[in-house]
Amino acid sequence: MNFKIIVDSCCDLTEELRERFNISTAPLSIDVGNKHYIDDENLDRDGLLDAMRNSSDVPKTASPGPGPFLDLYQKYENSFVVTLSKELSASYQNAVLAKELLKEEAADKFVKVFNSFSASAGETMIAYKLGELIEAGLNRDEIVEKTEKYVEEMQTLFVLDSLDNLIKAGRMGKLKGKIASFFNIKPVLGATPEGTITLFDKARGSKRAIRKLVEKIGERGENLEKKSSWDSSL
Repeated sequence: MNFKIIVDSCCDLTEELRERFNISTAPLSIDVGNKHYIDDENLDRDGLLDAMRNSSDVPKTASPGPGPFLDLYQKYENSFVVTLSKELSASYQNAVLAKELLKEEAADKFVKVFNSFSASAGETMIAYKLGELIEAGLNRDEIVEKTEKYVEEMQTLFVLDSLDNLIKAGRMGKLKGKIASFFNIKPVLGATPEGTITLFDKARGSKRAIRKLVEKIGERGENLEKKSSWDSSL
């Protein structure tokens, strides 16, 4: 069957994965001060990072509207879509809205939108899992069933190297942020079952934070090999 994987641009894809699974992307946009960036293959990443570091304003992101998703849905018979957590972005809602618009003009086309309950690497792991299932020759219903189970079992943990954007966004008080930065405090964060972000732990310095991260993974990691998207068993 004609299967297609579609993601929003928060999905942290390598070129190798993009080419192997022929993944298409609906881009988010980013505003930093008076500068506007489209998160596509032409994005000036170094310029964006410099602008973020040098701006006193918090970067503002906008999810792809229904249009970019609909344009992609129209090209394929069966589309599997992975988006940012719907608690963090409108990307999921817009992907679903595009699906409803598609029904009005092409009711025979199939679209399944997966809420990642995560972001970035979490989205990537789901896209990878979809790619593996497609390569294995599973049918549409089997792919949906196995991917939904994978999303349900997936857990996301990460360490922030810089608190700057949390402070700029008002999610951390300036004084508290300055103290944490001065003492090199690194938060260990993760996704809740609802798809929001919460603090799990913290440590002084990147190395200690990474050790904390590994400890958290160990605590949660029963049958980890079976849950990894790089597991070859289907």
